[in-house]
This record gives sequence, structure tokens and C-alpha cells, in this order.
Amino acid sequence: GIFRRVSRKDLMIFTRQFATLLQAEVVLGDSLKILHTQTSNKTLQSVILEVSSDIDAGLSLSQALERHGDIFSEFYINLIRSAEVTGRMDESMSFLADFLEKDMNLVAKIRNALIYPAFILGLFFVVVIILVVAVFPQLRPIFADAQVDLPLVTKLLLDGGALLLDWWWAMVVIFGVCIWVIIDYFRTKEGRAVWNQLIIGLPVLGQVFRKMYIARFAEAARILLKGGIPIAQAIEISGHTLANVVYREVLQEAAEGIRRGESLSQILSKYSSAFPPLVSQMVAVGESTGRLEEMLGRIATFYIREVDTVVDNLVELIQPVVMVIVGVLVGLLFASILIPIYQLAQGF
Repeated sequence: GIFRRVSRKDLMIFTRQFATLLQAEVVLGDSLKILHTQTSNKTLQSVILEVSSDIDAGLSLSQALERHGDIFSEFYINLIRSAEVTGRMDESMSFLADFLEKDMNLVAKIRNALIYPAFILGLFFVVVIILVVAVFPQLRPIFADAQVDLPLVTKLLLDGGALLLDWWWAMVVIFGVCIWVIIDYFRTKEGRAVWNQLIIGLPVLGQVFRKMYIARFAEAARILLKGGIPIAQAIEISGHTLANVVYREVLQEAAEGIRRGESLSQILSKYSSAFPPLVSQMVAVGESTGRLEEMLGRIATFYIREVDTVVDNLVELIQPVVMVIVGVLVGLLFASILIPIYQLAQGF
């Protein structure tokens, strides 16, 4: 629910501390009691308390975590369930913490790359609105009295300002309704598929997201296989760690294909738009040598580095491009004010 929020960072720290306690041979019940006092997140504190009570009542850790599926993913729970069978709980917890940390860093890197241009463009639009609403209405009667021949941009800004002042409430309502309709559509299954397709189809950014999904899938599948999960189930669960419906459906199909006797590399090669030939080729090498887990790890490492490189280049490219765009727009904006004022001064 909306009030049951646990951030990626909180979950990663909890998992890392849990792994450390288990590696130090602190028993499960005592580990949870220590973790309850260590975390500052109230929701997570409450969940740890409930999990601890459920374990005292006879449930396994995976069963107790399964009751909190809004916080612990299917991937998380399945790896814990496998660890209960293999007896490698500390190792599995450590794998989970590593995965969550890599995932968190990847998402943070992409988000940080977008903050600067979003802030600059947002600031520009705030300045435009202030000028259109507060400055241009003061200039309108002056220009009208002087009968100055206004540039097209100035006319548009003056008319836009007048419209905004007279009908701001209607625009707010229309804007709100449009946003609500768009959000409501993208919440549907069809809408999510369209949005996910748009995301991976974007120039440059689409490439970043595709590489991120491949890295996340490969790392999740590697950890699940290392934890003893059968390959078909590992591929299916790793698909559930991805937010993108397109990739989830491909991996669901891959899991079903493996159950029918096909190889993972054969299936991935059919979906080259989602998984480049390099991925299916590396998977094929892993399958033929019996080192699939290792090759998935290499795929994850390669694509995480690729994301880092693309994002770093993107940051270097975006900043000057945004500054040029904003510079041109600011120039047009001030020209739309200064040209008629200059014409007005020439008339005297």
C-alpha cells in the first residue's frame, strides 16, 4: 500500500546486515531481533517484527517473507526458499545484497543523468510563465497605443499570456484531466505495453534502458542458478525483476521454451530487438561448456559497464546541448520583448 514504503536502499542495507549476521553464525531469530533495532524505517521495523513472530510460530523464513510480497519480490523470496533447501542462507543473502546494490546504483546513475536537464528546462518554463503572466500584460497596452508592428513570437506570447490570465482555471482542469486520462491508460495492460515499448524505442535513452534490463536479467538469473533454482524457473523469475512488459514476455516465452526442450540461446536469438546477438552467443557458449552461470555473470558485468559508459557520455552530451537549446529559447524570448521596445524607441 501507499504507506508501506521501503526504499531500495533500506532493503539493500537490511539484506547486507542480515547476510553479515548469518555469516557471523548468529541464529536466525537473534539476527531478526538485531535487525529490528538497527533499521530506522518504521515500515521495515514492523515487517521484521511480524516475520520474527511468524518464524517463532513455525513458519520458514521464505513463508514469512511471502506474507509481505509488496516489499520482498518473488526473486527475493525464491532465492531464500532455495537457500533453505541447500543450507546456504548466508551466501544467498550476500548474493541478494550485491544484486540490490548493483541495481540501486544503476537506477541512481540513470536518474542523476536526467536531473540536470530536467531542472534547467523546468526553470526555463517557470521564467517563461512569469514573463507571460506578469511582464507581457504590462507591455500590451503600450504596444497597442504605439501601434508597433509586433514580431510573430511577441504576438503569440502576448495572446498566450492573455489567454492564460483569463482562462487559467480551465487550463488547469483540462491539464489535470489529460494527465489523469494518460496515467489511467498507462496503468492498463495495453497501456503498460505501449509505454514500455516507447521507453526502449527512445533514441539514446532507449539504448540505456535496454542495456539496463539485460544486465538486471543476467545478474538475477546468475544468482538464481547459483542458488540452485532450475533454469526454466530462474529465467521466469528473473523476468519478474524487470519493470518492462516487453522483456518480461520474452523471458516468460523463454522459460516455456526451455520446458519444451529448447535452449535459452535459441529462444533469445529469436528476439534480437530485445536481446542483441552478443547475448544469445554468450549464452550459447555457456550452454555448450556447462558454464551458463559464469557467462550470465559476464553478460551482466559487460552491460553494467556499457550502461555506465553510455550514461557518462550522455551526461557530457546533454549539458552543452541543453545549454544551447535554453540559450536559443532565452534569446528568442528576450528578442520578442526588446525588438518591439526598440521599434517603439525609434518612433520617438
